[in-house]
Amino acid sequence: MTEDWLALCRAAAEDVRGVLRELPTRIEREPVVGDGVGGDETTAVDAAAERVILDRLRAIDGATIVSEEVGELAGDGRLRIVVDPIDGSLNAKRGIPFFSLSVAVAEGETMDDVVFGYVHDFGTGEEWTAERGRGVRLNGEVLDELLPKEEIEILSFEATLTSSVAEKAAAMVGVAYRLRIMGSLALSLCHLAAGRVDAVCSLKAARAVDIAAAQLLVRERGIAIDLPEAAPFGEAPLDIEGRSRVVAAATPEVCAALFAALSQ
Repeated sequence: MTEDWLALCRAAAEDVRGVLRELPTRIEREPVVGDGVGGDETTAVDAAAERVILDRLRAIDGATIVSEEVGELAGDGRLRIVVDPIDGSLNAKRGIPFFSLSVAVAEGETMDDVVFGYVHDFGTGEEWTAERGRGVRLNGEVLDELLPKEEIEILSFEATLTSSVAEKAAAMVGVAYRLRIMGSLALSLCHLAAGRVDAVCSLKAARAVDIAAAQLLVRERGIAIDLPEAAPFGEAPLDIEGRSRVVAAATPEVCAALFAALSQ
């Protein structure tokens, strides 16, 4: 079954690549064409990417689909697919090669029910996958043993307005040595799973579509991730309404210290 999901996700990534070829520059990609169910503006590239993904996913019998722009398309079975066709939309609009397709497959309605996660980096072409209880793979190979450092050398901020960074960066002095602001929460969590960064935090509330796939990679690696402003992480709903800031790091203790600093 995993092979089936992987094949579907790879086909979906190719669908989005086709959209990117059809909309090659910011002139075509950035016009606002409406508002998503989540409240954010929907740009032309967001709408086109979601359209091709939904065309593919609607063929799955009984599945409920949760997606950033359309919200929830209810099915009549337990299967739930949570998708963000383009995570890192601003990067995609401006041609910065750091944005991703994120797909989570769940056998229920919460984070604990996610059984398969897929994140495709359209910049590097890297393919990140996780299967519950069976670990994490990068480009088909089992991820090596390198994990984040408990002493934070690199902290990745996500969902960042200039004002938010200005407000929170000073609190990181003594907590993290350096900051990175990359622009895709899903990819930053993948990099955490690989030990490329040591912690990730979102400076504004994130939704299930932002993290549902990548959180499985993080948890399969034994790395801590928390939604400090919501229910216990595993009980967080796979819907479009739930929102909380996200913190993730090597251990629960590091997560707690990071969130305490952010909350000052």
